[in-house]
Amino acid sequence: MAPRRSQKPKKTAQYYRDNPDAAKKKKDYDTEYHDTDERRAYRAELARKRRKKGVMGKGGNDMSHTKNGKMVSESPSKNRARNRGRK
Repeated sequence: MAPRRSQKPKKTAQYYRDNPDAAKKKKDYDTEYHDTDERRAYRAELARKRRKKGVMGKGGNDMSHTKNGKMVSESPSKNRARNRGRK
């Protein structure tokens, strides 16, 4: 199930709400990018860790890759904001 729309969206979410053409362009790009075998394997690894930790499907923190290769629990907002520019 998709998350509820925030009453106080952060800057990027507010931008995409105000600019539907930019939101469509981003959605098209994200769909293509996340459909690759590499991204599917990456998401599967994260899901395995969340299942093992017992938080899969319950909301809460993401599993985040650190620079030294470990995985730690981190708030989704911080994890996704920091990783947004990486490809």
